Amino acid sequence: MKQYPFLDLALANAPYMDELKAAACEVIERGRYLHSTETDLLEQEIAALCEVKHCVAVSNGLDSLRLILRAYKEMGLLHDGDEVIIPANTYIASVLAVSDCHLKPVLCDPREDTMNLDSRLIEGLITPRTRAVMPVHLYGTPCWDETLMRVAQEHNLLIIEDNAQAIGARSDVAGLHGTHVTGGLGHVAGISFYPTKNLGALGDGGAVVTNDDELAAVVKALANYGSDRRYHNIYKGYNCRLDEIQAAMLRVKLRHLEEENDTRNSVARTYDECISNPRVKTPVIFEGMRQTWHQYVVRVDGRDAFRKYLANNGVGTDIHYAVPPHMQPCYSDLPHAALPVTELLADEVVSLPIAHPITAADARIIADIINRY
Repeated sequence: MKQYPFLDLALANAPYMDELKAAACEVIERGRYLHSTETDLLEQEIAALCEVKHCVAVSNGLDSLRLILRAYKEMGLLHDGDEVIIPANTYIASVLAVSDCHLKPVLCDPREDTMNLDSRLIEGLITPRTRAVMPVHLYGTPCWDETLMRVAQEHNLLIIEDNAQAIGARSDVAGLHGTHVTGGLGHVAGISFYPTKNLGALGDGGAVVTNDDELAAVVKALANYGSDRRYHNIYKGYNCRLDEIQAAMLRVKLRHLEEENDTRNSVARTYDECISNPRVKTPVIFEGMRQTWHQYVVRVDGRDAFRKYLANNGVGTDIHYAVPPHMQPCYSDLPHAALPVTELLADEVVSLPIAHPITAADARIIADIINRY
């Protein structure tokens, strides 16, 4: 029986192996392992991809969000106790970044169709302490619409994109600066280069992208011990730097990102066309936008039996995410409104294989297995 693993990183990186080895050797031979050529070039390339002025490469996706929020505090735009509206069905990193900076996470239920933050609910959550909204482009679907933009502008709210899962995606609605590209839609965005991402490092990595000159400068300083130049520390900063080896790995894989996203779109469309089992709800494909399909997430009542059936037929699956942040022990005391959609999704979501080497032909076979369930 042929196996369809959910994700095998060795197989996912195999097509780029020679390029990755060559790039690593160049860094080793050059002898500069931090703050050098590869990082500089990666920052230029990511900024161009996101259609923004600045990119600051950092240590990981969580740190990218922490640095953004801390930078806004240094700039006087956020203060302890201010509120940040966040989708409730996100990975816990989105919430951790807010609470770590002594800000208050305010959880907002998602829409069932997009599984993204429901912009229609934002206004009802705004208080005198609300200062920002953090839309998460979950699973690679842009979380952006005219309602979100209008509410943010009318209430003078910062838009901090969590773009960890959607690099290369495009919204059907232009952002604050005119671009349609995720990462450039709001005031600033955090990106993750975790190995499982569409653009994944061979270790941890992240980035902050923005058009704000001051914000970029503050983030850059904070990420390097709070220094604006050697031995001159203007902030009580962190060590959140990206190393040259990871920058080199990312530059190799960035050259193939469009192809990777195209392949995932092809697999997603095949699943959408071929899965006909009425017990399995497939995600929405939005024709007016560019989704990147970091995950292809279906919904099934009685998820455990479904996953066991697929495993017995050689199909690997995963769950993103089974336990939402407000149900985690560390946030048991976090006040929140009722979150029925979040909790419904947490009980039903199942992620199907979509990363390389899964092809559209494989997706047809997997869909046939699902239809027999």
